[in-house]
Amino acid sequence: MGDTRERILEASAELFRRQGYVGTGMNQIVAEAQAALGSIYHFFPGGKQQLGAEAIRRSGELYDALIDTVFDAAPDVVAGVGDFFRGAAEHLEVTGFADACPIATVALEVASTDETLRRATADVFERWTANAAARFRRAGMPPARAQRVATLLLALLEGSFVLCRAARSTEALRVAEHEAVALVITALRLAADDAPLPTGSPR
Repeated sequence: MGDTRERILEASAELFRRQGYVGTGMNQIVAEAQAALGSIYHFFPGGKQQLGAEAIRRSGELYDALIDTVFDAAPDVVAGVGDFFRGAAEHLEVTGFADACPIATVALEVASTDETLRRATADVFERWTANAAARFRRAGMPPARAQRVATLLLALLEGSFVLCRAARSTEALRVAEHEAVALVITALRLAADDAPLPTGSPR
């Protein structure tokens, strides 16, 4: 039973990523998940809306883990930012510009029409931003600046996905990578300049 529920969630997340929430039908989900239509309503009595919200949060958790994997493997946050943007560009190209951010895809469709799904997408974006901001704080940025930088990087990434898919080119992500790295370097330098000198240090 648990396997069926997982298959439905995984199939939904994959279909939402490729073709959006509105463009994905329940029959398509059960066919992809190799499940009976009634099983959706058994596990998700709220229907497509409940399934959509849970699939969004599940995708958000997986991408949050990806952030950790990329940054943990990098020698510092500057390298981690560069690696993440480069990896996003490579993945987009490999998938024929079909596999971008599933959260943004759904958010663009439902933000003004479905409060449950809007909240789910907002929660995921907040979680990703908080994860990145925490890393920037540990690297030395003040909390407010770390939060602003994390928000800007997410906006750069999501906006670049849209431009890349429209142009069928990764140029926007390459530009975003360069500017994102420069932004983080500058923010870290400003943090170092603002740091108080140890007691007794010459000025």
